[in-house]
Amino acid sequence: MAACGVTVPDDATTVPTGHDGTPVAEDGAPPGHDGTPATERLEATVIGAVQGVGYRWFVMQVAGGLELRGWVANRADGSVVCVAEGPRAALEALLTALARGPISAQVDRVIPAWMPPTGRFERFQIRSGSHPGD
Repeated sequence: MAACGVTVPDDATTVPTGHDGTPVAEDGAPPGHDGTPATERLEATVIGAVQGVGYRWFVMQVAGGLELRGWVANRADGSVVCVAEGPRAALEALLTALARGPISAQVDRVIPAWMPPTGRFERFQIRSGSHPGD
């Protein structure tokens, strides 16, 4: 089983808020104002022995099961980066899975960053490590 630890920087949350501190969408509407869960964006960097062990396929299966949109890719420094958009609860479940990883991985640390969604993704996919992001 992979060891894990999630490190959350103090400045990781950049969700816009209303005058009362309640999170709002970029258009100023409260999350879920149309009855659907509010969408957020998670960008996570996974550090450890996470390349060449099926980690990206693992993430794609988990994200697909959670009906998230985004991508996962290897980085030249040996880490894996995951960008996902969807309801906060599903993203929290993905974050837990990222910290666990597949049995063949050794996750040392996950660095999450929360931000407003872009809405650019239609599905979740594995991207080439040379992909510059979005």
